[in-house]
Amino acid sequence: MTNEVRILIADDHPIFRSGLAQLLKTVPNFVVIAEAEDGDAALRCLQQTPFDVAILDIDMPEKDGLEVARAIAAKDIGVQVILLTMHKNEALFNAALNSGVRGYVLKDSAMADIVNAIRTVMRGEEFISPALTSYLFNRSRRLSTLENRKPALGDLTEAERRVLKLIGQYKTSTEIADELFISKRTVDRHRENIAEKLQLKGSHSVLKFALDHKDELF
Repeated sequence: MTNEVRILIADDHPIFRSGLAQLLKTVPNFVVIAEAEDGDAALRCLQQTPFDVAILDIDMPEKDGLEVARAIAAKDIGVQVILLTMHKNEALFNAALNSGVRGYVLKDSAMADIVNAIRTVMRGEEFISPALTSYLFNRSRRLSTLENRKPALGDLTEAERRVLKLIGQYKTSTEIADELFISKRTVDRHRENIAEKLQLKGSHSVLKFALDHKDELF
């Protein structure tokens, strides 16, 4: 990478936060712009200053890392999110990926994995700590099972899948239109196409399907 990568570190443990900052400062082109000790402070920083990567501890006072990640997605803040966690918890892992988190790193391996994680998310890819790859396998397996039950999922266009994902995040048609830079009418047409292809009946059937299967789909 030739351009600077502007980094925010948010963690309520000052010794860990300082050690992580010192490590990243030794990497060419990595610039630690700010540190935060809780979720509210992290979100304020992200709203006031442009960052490329936000490294968020999942356990923080005020707002936790997952809440901050969801706020980043809702406010459409252009930053790649890496969550740090002590927990080997599959439900938490799925919630993070469903919220748009691109990196998920165990804290006990953070010093070894974090540089690779940053480089990976900056390429637009996902980085998951190797100890958690079974969770990715489980997501993939559930998707295969769902596709066997609903083969018409393969008929959805990329745009329709993006809309379905955002519906699963409780976003309205207006919010989806703003995020995807399309008209609300186009979003509504995608909703109609999704319902028709998946044979979903009823006014809230697409929302229910997206919520029921968000862990398999995304």
